[in-house]
Amino acid sequence: MARLSREFYLGDTVEIARTLLGKYLIRRLRGELLACRITETEAYVGRMDKACHAYNYRRTERTSTMFGPPGHAYIYLIYGMYHCLNFVTEPEGEPSAVLLRGVEVVAGGDTVSRLRFGCPAAEMTPYQRKNRMNGPGKICKGLSLSRAENGMDLTEDTLFLCGSPADAGLSLSPPDRRERIVCSPRVGVDYAEEARDFPWRFQLIQED
Repeated sequence: MARLSREFYLGDTVEIARTLLGKYLIRRLRGELLACRITETEAYVGRMDKACHAYNYRRTERTSTMFGPPGHAYIYLIYGMYHCLNFVTEPEGEPSAVLLRGVEVVAGGDTVSRLRFGCPAAEMTPYQRKNRMNGPGKICKGLSLSRAENGMDLTEDTLFLCGSPADAGLSLSPPDRRERIVCSPRVGVDYAEEARDFPWRFQLIQED
């Protein structure tokens, strides 16, 4: 399988967050391949971003993964119950990451639905179908990701990203719809002074 290389994550975090839209996140779980198309991301840049956990190079036990090599998973817990998956970016020592906020499931849907709702995909309600993976905590629950996977290498075989379904070994066609990218301020960072207005949230929106 052709996955995104370490070099991909070395670039500018904001540009990476935008470029990741439409890419595929692959999770191997107990021998099964779970695959999701990325639809929403947010960028966080530690050296100047007051919304970032590692703002001004603040290093703690939680943020230490962000200071490590790019191309690793940074997973943290919020509100004592929800895990959030990030992709570490930029050269080692520059604490930056892209938060994954939304995906659509393209393979392994029954397993994802059982992890989220305790039922196969066919038994989801319309509300569950609409809200299956449209939030960071939902994504981690649906892919069985927790702090145990913090620091996981995204260039290896358990959790990685691909540019297309074919790169992941999937016989799928790209979505047959027109989409556009929307940029907006990030969610839940009103405390971050000027950084709350940075247009570093990126979404794929279907056009009518």
